[in-house]
Amino acid sequence: MTREAMDYDVVIVGGGPAGLAAAIRLKQLAQAGARDISVCVVEKGSEIGAHILSGAVVDPRALDELVPDWKALGAPLDTPVTEDRFLVLHEHGAWRIPGWMLPPLMKNHGNYVVSLGNVCRWLAAQAEGLGVEIYPGFPAVEALHDEAGAVAGIVTGELGVARDGSHRSDYQPGMELRAKYTLFAEGCRGSLSQELMQRFGLREGVDPQKYGIGIKELWELAPAQHHPGLVMHSQGWPLDSATGGGSFVYHFGDRLAAVGFVVHLNYANPHLSPYDEFQRFKQHPSIAPMFGGGRRIGYGARAINEGGLQSVPRLAFPGGALVGCAAGFVNLPRIKGSHNAMKTGMLAAEAVAAALAAGRAHDELADYASAWRDSWVYDDLWKVRNVKPGLRFGMWAGTLHGGLHMWLNDLGLGRLVPWTMHHRHADHESLRPASEMPAIEYPKYDGVVTFDRLSSVYLSNTNHVEDQPVHLQLRDPAVPVEVNLRVYDGPEQRYCPAGVYEFVASDTMPGTKRLQINAQNCVHCKTCDIKDPRQNIHWVPPEGGGGPNYADM
Repeated sequence: MTREAMDYDVVIVGGGPAGLAAAIRLKQLAQAGARDISVCVVEKGSEIGAHILSGAVVDPRALDELVPDWKALGAPLDTPVTEDRFLVLHEHGAWRIPGWMLPPLMKNHGNYVVSLGNVCRWLAAQAEGLGVEIYPGFPAVEALHDEAGAVAGIVTGELGVARDGSHRSDYQPGMELRAKYTLFAEGCRGSLSQELMQRFGLREGVDPQKYGIGIKELWELAPAQHHPGLVMHSQGWPLDSATGGGSFVYHFGDRLAAVGFVVHLNYANPHLSPYDEFQRFKQHPSIAPMFGGGRRIGYGARAINEGGLQSVPRLAFPGGALVGCAAGFVNLPRIKGSHNAMKTGMLAAEAVAAALAAGRAHDELADYASAWRDSWVYDDLWKVRNVKPGLRFGMWAGTLHGGLHMWLNDLGLGRLVPWTMHHRHADHESLRPASEMPAIEYPKYDGVVTFDRLSSVYLSNTNHVEDQPVHLQLRDPAVPVEVNLRVYDGPEQRYCPAGVYEFVASDTMPGTKRLQINAQNCVHCKTCDIKDPRQNIHWVPPEGGGGPNYADM
């Protein structure tokens, strides 16, 4: 196929915090060195911020370094945290953990409650002001390689391909964006990042990555229920002690509250539905009154990296590097990753700028790999490295274990715990057969505080071109019925927060079922790509611009 091609010094895949920070830093260094560095950012969402979903309470440390005058420039960090609350829920009530018992790194003084999508829109404006070219609606679907095997850029997705593979009247081939270095900032479980990790053996010698599914609603609260700057977290009910996860509630802006729930994807019971656990959480007597007189105005879901330090892969390879959540820099106990994502983007940019100044191209950015280990990002993850593995002891013992480790590190006594615990299994290996686990009966939705999946997807503004190849591919079409349904009672119909997967009566074989994939509903959370027990579902980017269009999320 003949494609149009464009050449850049640097191509960045992904317009999130990491990718935009890298782009800005490259242009800053170019200006400081009185030279030109051409930088292009491609983003699969219809606009910058369209696919960005996070709580979010942001630690501004990286932003302070990248754009020191961000306040004067109008960055949308308008709600400083004013109060931290941490609750342990049981079915009929809650215990509040006193603030003095929480390790200092768990406290949010100096942080801001934000819409991360709006922060990214602001970062994009700063990047464009420096000369960065940004192309939303252009997913990267393939990495280009030179004759030596080094990454030499990317190919964007074709437009106008019909479901049967033929070309529609609006067909356009993808473009080749060639680069001396390519940075992959795709976020958690990025499709090209996964391929590159395998091709270059980047995960050799590190633990499996661990994940959670974060489900979030945006609410407009009644004035009496709104407390700007309140940050509340909980653990416990409705999850049992063997299932990791918890909630977040962040009050910000004009009567807005980000309300969300995270379920760790190493859960064992295939009857569990993360979406319905979230709906149950909202009915708790300590939570439900907050919604009185309010209305739900947004919905979304996204997978989260949880593996921490021991799951970070090798970052650099010939011709490029992984930055941000594509590699997995989330600090799970703090429920924060944007500051680390931005900083790693900046570190990679500095290594690229030095390489370009030396006349290099398509080689391995060894300076980036060493720089992150000497940075505060490494320290941030080192302090909490044993928290996630310790949760294998259960909620109570695991929480005490993690709290002790964090306190020791905060007190400068980290030398007393020099060991690092490890993750033993990937999350898709954890499901038990349905016959061995208790069924879960979830309450009906009331349409006031709890809602069905399809009405939720409607609020995510999700849209895909209907006549296109299904972007949720089955490696073996027989597995969903012969394995997933027969052994695990079809867990994909429950772990998907968007109603993408349904088992329906077969059209061709009476008395049997088949898997129906409602790809139009997909909010790009990547849970299916992570949790399918046989790793049979392969998520690939749909036609450019498809997916959710989040506002203020």
